[in-house]
Amino acid sequence: MAGATYGGPVDITWWKLFNDPVLNRLIDRLAVQNIDLQRGMQRIQEARSQTRIAAAQGLPSLDWAGSYARTHQSMTGFISLVEPRAGAPNEYNFFQNTLGASWDLDLFGQIRRAVEAQRATQEAAIEARHGLALSTIATLVDSYMQLRGVQDQIAITERHLDVSDHDVALVQARFGNGAATTLDLAQARTEQANTASALPNLRNSESALINAIGLLLDEPPRSLAVELARRENALPIIVPAAPIGLPSALARRRPDIREAEARLHVATAGVGVAVAAFYPDITLTGQMGTQTLSAANFFSLPSRQFATGPTLSVPLFEGGRLRGTLALRKAEQKDAALAFHQTVMTAWNEVDNALTAYAQSQKRLIQTEIAWKESRKAVSIAQQQYREGAVDFLQVDLAESAALAAEARFSANRIQIATAFVSLYKALGGGWEYAPFSENNALKPR
Repeated sequence: MAGATYGGPVDITWWKLFNDPVLNRLIDRLAVQNIDLQRGMQRIQEARSQTRIAAAQGLPSLDWAGSYARTHQSMTGFISLVEPRAGAPNEYNFFQNTLGASWDLDLFGQIRRAVEAQRATQEAAIEARHGLALSTIATLVDSYMQLRGVQDQIAITERHLDVSDHDVALVQARFGNGAATTLDLAQARTEQANTASALPNLRNSESALINAIGLLLDEPPRSLAVELARRENALPIIVPAAPIGLPSALARRRPDIREAEARLHVATAGVGVAVAAFYPDITLTGQMGTQTLSAANFFSLPSRQFATGPTLSVPLFEGGRLRGTLALRKAEQKDAALAFHQTVMTAWNEVDNALTAYAQSQKRLIQTEIAWKESRKAVSIAQQQYREGAVDFLQVDLAESAALAAEARFSANRIQIATAFVSLYKALGGGWEYAPFSENNALKPR
């Protein structure tokens, strides 16, 4: 059966199954031109920078400082409390040169857990961009399919309008010969007007969908009008068979599940940071340099000075801040665990609903195709009977209206199958792996 599914590996370029070169080109451009994807890449870069900042806290730091000051001591200030050396001036130059180093030993892992949390945040940003890529691809393909459907509806309506124009001319000729009534002429003109009235809304929808696709590609309004103009045989093909993968692999494919898992990792590491804050922190510090009252002695050996030793920081009383922070982090961890569970359950529901919608749209296609073919037969019979004078024009009008509706339903159902196919692959999490969306690619504005 056309449109069936099977358990093969999910095709990461599933839109190519439609065999539409225009659509393929649009997807290729999406990777470079879409603003949301570029912003997603920047958020990844921000997270990577935050990770580097957090990791730097666990490494030794080294800094140098040099200073010069011209000082005049007040004779009524603190110098009046001591006996100055005979002849010592109260105004002098002071030169200082200091090289300082420090290293937090992180004995209880507070920095290590903070780095772990930042790395998990980075992974969440990457998965968020994967999810954005999947959603953006699906949105573009869905909009493209709807556009082709609207354009086919326009073509159907225009063909029916041609038939309606022919019917009006036919009835007018018969009316002039006395073979048709005023009612017949009014019915023919009513059908003609009703058919023509459907075209403005359809063309408005066509324009809106073209602009929606253009917005995804960061193109100005109407810039894609020529490229996406209506063409023959543009309706999407019915994919013969769609691989949907194995249910056990869903959690690995869906970016939202992977992002929720990373968020849970962030919260868990946050608990570790809060626990480590209860324990002492030891920092090794050291300073060496020179101090002198004369620039000539700035680097001399007698001018040297140094200090070294560990600094021990023990939290004795924080007013409940540490316990409050720990309780907060544990609550955040539980919330993240519930969010992860909810995301998984939502994914299962979306896949099941998408599979059902895809299967049912295929069943509808068979019936709508039968109805369309039979309605065309009814139009042909009604027109023949009208020309022979066996029926009035009302029968022709009803048959043609039914045929238009049947053909429109058949066309719309083909689009429903295509959009259901898009929803299915979005639910399955397929597509974000497509090479142009790799987080290693630097997306640059055009």
